[in-house]
Amino acid sequence: MIVSDVHGAHEALAEVAARAEEPLLVLGDLLNFIDYRTNEGLLADVAGVDFVAEMVARRARGDRQGAARLWASFAAGREEEVRAEYDRRIAESYAEAARALGDAEAYVTYGNVDRPDMLETALTGRARFVDAEAVDIDGLRVGFAGGGAHNLGVPGEVTEEEMAAKLAALGPVEVLCTHVAPAVSQLSTDVISGRVKESRAVLDYVLEHRPRWHYFGDIHQPQATRWRVGATECRNVGYFRATRRAVRHG
Repeated sequence: MIVSDVHGAHEALAEVAARAEEPLLVLGDLLNFIDYRTNEGLLADVAGVDFVAEMVARRARGDRQGAARLWASFAAGREEEVRAEYDRRIAESYAEAARALGDAEAYVTYGNVDRPDMLETALTGRARFVDAEAVDIDGLRVGFAGGGAHNLGVPGEVTEEEMAAKLAALGPVEVLCTHVAPAVSQLSTDVISGRVKESRAVLDYVLEHRPRWHYFGDIHQPQATRWRVGATECRNVGYFRATRRAVRHG
């Protein structure tokens, strides 16, 4: 069973984990900073829904500098306090995710909105943090390379050079699991927002090593959820916060 982009949907994750008869793969973005459909999330918990509405409006206009100024104004003079409150809520959210996974055999990597250090620390039981690592799961060699496309410079993002190094550490695998999409426009373009988030390093790995399957997430409304790249079936496993459904391998 495979999920991605949990974004705080812990009850649904717990339901999937409880009934999973095989290992559960979680491909990142466990935190929910902003649900752009409702403006709910950690940012609203810290700064309020009116603030989030204005932040979202500025981002929708492409005014990233204006959004950054808005945040700077909110936190001015109390940066440490705001950071500490964020860290507290992030730790709570990861603890909830760990409880949701329960005793399931789970392999968890991270996405662009995640704090990988805090996520790794929070996991308990049979849930294991994996990154730049290949693992034998039910007779298959499965490689994990976490992180999102470098954009804002937040902890969950990685550069193309960093992603290439992670992938090189895997060697050949039968199943590749990433958070970020390969650089294939049909898979990496969100048809609602128009944003493109992709990795050329991931595409190069797929073309060179030809894994049978590549699973990923990140793009909530892709043009296509499946695309064949040479010998590899690439599949976006979906926006779990919205779908509440896991994808079965194969």
